[in-house]
Order: sequence, then structure tokens, then C-alpha cells
Amino acid sequence: MLTGVGAVVNTAKVRAGSSVAIIGLGGVGLASLLGANAAGARQIVAVDLSDVKLELALALGATHTFNAGNPNCKDEIRQATGGGVAFSFEFAGSVRALELAYGITRRGGMTVTAGLPPPSATFPLPAVNLVAEERTIKGSYIGTCVPSRDIPRYIDLYRQGKLAVNRLMSGRLELEDINHGFDLLNEGKAVRQVVVFH
Repeated sequence: MLTGVGAVVNTAKVRAGSSVAIIGLGGVGLASLLGANAAGARQIVAVDLSDVKLELALALGATHTFNAGNPNCKDEIRQATGGGVAFSFEFAGSVRALELAYGITRRGGMTVTAGLPPPSATFPLPAVNLVAEERTIKGSYIGTCVPSRDIPRYIDLYRQGKLAVNRLMSGRLELEDINHGFDLLNEGKAVRQVVVFH
């Protein structure tokens, strides 16, 4: 929650009525979707390769979903959002996802990445476009979090019904099933799991 929600409310400072896109719907990306809802975003675009995660994103408040495997994904998102979103977030940890995030950010908008691709990965930045369209690219490390400030705030939002963290829990595991839990995460069949100790 710290990384996903924090990227929205701390790093980008998304305001009510903004348009937002989230690329990569793992636990962090879905947490950012909850954060965008809590911030009052009017349009939330969710992008992933998994149709199951896209369905969950709709249930959590996304207004549009797009499969990243579609070669026309960028153009379709730009068309559906009237030229792109004000804030685009990349949580997939791949340069290709970051390129998509940048490509769907509108003039004057901000692209935020919290994904961690391999250290050797580079992002080819269209420099003229960055200047001419007055864009911003920001990195977000653990959601620009200050635990003493943010954790009580997120708990408060949960208690008010504005941050439905419980809806991200896919299941419970016994400690001896931990490897199976990692397999489920790797296969995209789980979002968040709780290990129960007896």
C-alpha cells in the first residue's frame, strides 16, 4: 500500500477530477488504483496483460481497461481519454511498460514509475517531446513514504471506506504452502496473500 497509494498521493499529488492510467496491476498497481479512487480521480485507466486482473480493476473502480498485449493499446487509450491522461503510473518493471506510460501521458502531464527493471535497462526519452509538451517524469521509491505520516492516514482512509485494502486479499496460506503462494503470484493468480501462523 505504501508504494502504490503513495505514488498517487505523495509523488504525483493527484487531485480530484484528474485522469489517471495505471500500467501493471499487481498488488502495487491495484493499490495505486485504490489510491486514485481515494484521491477523487474521475477517470482511471487500468492496463495489464491479464484479463483476470483487468476484471478486478473494474470491480475496484477503473473506468477503462486495456490489455497491454494489444498492439494498438497506446492509440486506443489516447483516443478513449481525449489525448492521454494527466497522470500515468508504471508498476510493471519493464521499459516497454514505461514507454507505454509515457506514450499515454498528455501534454503537461506526469509519468511516474515505481517499477524496477533490470539495472542495465535504459529508457529512450524523446527529448524534444519532453520539452515541447512540458512533460514531467518522476521516479517513486516506496511511494515517497513517511511512515509516521502515511500509515495513520491510510488506516483512516480504510476506516472511512475510501481505501478498500481488504479487497486485494486473494487468500490465506499456511507457512508450509508458501512456495505455492509464490507460484500463484508468479502466475498472476493472486494479488495479496496472508500467511497464517498457528
